[in-house]
Amino acid sequence: MDIYKINDIGELICDNEYVGRGIVLGKTADGKKAASAYFIMGRSANSRNRIFVEKEGNVFTEPFDASKVEDPSLIIYAAIREYENRLIVTNGDQTDTIYNALKEGKSFEDALETREFEPDAPNFTPRISGMITFDGGDFTYKMSILKSSDEKGSACSRYTFSYPSIAGMGHFIHTYVCNGDPIPTFQGEPERVAIPDDIDQFTETLWNNLDENNKISLYVRYIDLETGAQENRMINKNN
Repeated sequence: MDIYKINDIGELICDNEYVGRGIVLGKTADGKKAASAYFIMGRSANSRNRIFVEKEGNVFTEPFDASKVEDPSLIIYAAIREYENRLIVTNGDQTDTIYNALKEGKSFEDALETREFEPDAPNFTPRISGMITFDGGDFTYKMSILKSSDEKGSACSRYTFSYPSIAGMGHFIHTYVCNGDPIPTFQGEPERVAIPDDIDQFTETLWNNLDENNKISLYVRYIDLETGAQENRMINKNN
């Protein structure tokens, strides 16, 4: 087993019916840009009734058809927020928890100590979060997963991973291993994945390899480390 292998993310997700929601953070191969991606999938009609909407640099999930919303509590949230020199990406309303903690001078870890996995027994969907911190023309990033310690949801285990930025490499964390009943929670460390220079190549690799029936939306952002210029790509299955 090559513990330093950098995977093709398309190969990791293809033929996997349900990896849930996923976050990718890393640096392009030329070392010039920070890359981030977030996608959502869904099995139920309520989960599938969503789109991504961008507002002033932030990204939100919103209902595609508001008349069909059954329970908005776990499916409608800010997925991506900017705060000063940081970019926050999460799969739930802990985006706001992190954002508000940073405004109070607290840390990424401080914020997530106040949260736990989603209350959707028997799946107990993990909360996954990421944050890029830009400094001096470069960046570092963190990823977190909050998940149930047992099948009863009696306690929360919290894991945080901190990374330097390395050209051509990123990390990928997702909520589930695969489909199931209950759905098995992601295990281990975030997976090492290749980050290409071309945002369209990366976007197409992700979208084309996510399961056709269950994929809903994808958002990819590249940020130039010298100029701060952004390239964004957004795909909504519901148009």
